Amino acid sequence: MSAEIIDGKMVAELLRNRVKEDVQQWCDKGNRPPYLQVILVGDDPASIVYTGTKTKACQQVGIQTETMVLQDTISEKELTQIIQSCNSNDKIDGILVQMPLPSHLSQHTVIETIDHRKDVDGFHPMNVGRLSLDQPCFKSCTPAGVMELLKYYSIPVKSQYAVVVGASNIVGSPMAVMLSRENSFGKATTTICHKYTRNLTAHTISADILIVAAGQPNLIKAEMVKQGVVIIDIGINRIADETHEKGYRLVGDVDFESVRKKASWITPVPGGVGPMTVAMLMKNTLLAAKKSLYPK
Repeated sequence: MSAEIIDGKMVAELLRNRVKEDVQQWCDKGNRPPYLQVILVGDDPASIVYTGTKTKACQQVGIQTETMVLQDTISEKELTQIIQSCNSNDKIDGILVQMPLPSHLSQHTVIETIDHRKDVDGFHPMNVGRLSLDQPCFKSCTPAGVMELLKYYSIPVKSQYAVVVGASNIVGSPMAVMLSRENSFGKATTTICHKYTRNLTAHTISADILIVAAGQPNLIKAEMVKQGVVIIDIGINRIADETHEKGYRLVGDVDFESVRKKASWITPVPGGVGPMTVAMLMKNTLLAAKKSLYPK
């Protein structure tokens, strides 16, 4: 047995094309194009790559965007004032502050400063709270992308036992909420594990759906999963490899080659969940422009 591959790159392209069509229809009705304001603090190489990927996707679907690059020495007061200015600018539909931030800046303060109606990342407490209540909101892009993949491949969620390894506010926690709470496509029995979980295998071995976002290369081995499990690998890690042109290769949190022999479905790294995160950001930005979630 070898698992079927969940092709996030292909599904993300379909979703982006759908967003592109919706943006065109929106503009054909006399509306201005959606606008995403990206704020990048500092010159972290990975953050520069991520923001570049997001702005390129915006251009492909017809969303206008600009990246504001700020010095990493900026004060928290100065940054929050900039965000507040974006909040009050009616031409800006979505605001994305690229994470992580320099250590002297409070991530929680920055996120809470963003108007929840423009929080297309889905990180604001208002959106997190409404997610927990299964109310309309901007959903965190990565777990929302995972749900789209499960829907596309008609992978059952209701009444399944889902285990999420990783409890971050951005991925793991909202992922567990979506799996367990969503009425339209959810209602799984869900367990959250993390780096302090004792005997992790005791939990993962029982999972019908195993979602891993721990940030630890090849954490999940074949002996830790049961036959027929659905594997969603959100992790992306750089491993030194001199045989590759860049001097490294990307791997997930799952030992892909061994686990795929037992799984029924599995996401590759790269090309699995990553492209879906960006596609969901495009969808959220269009929703922000339409003001369909939070009508004024």
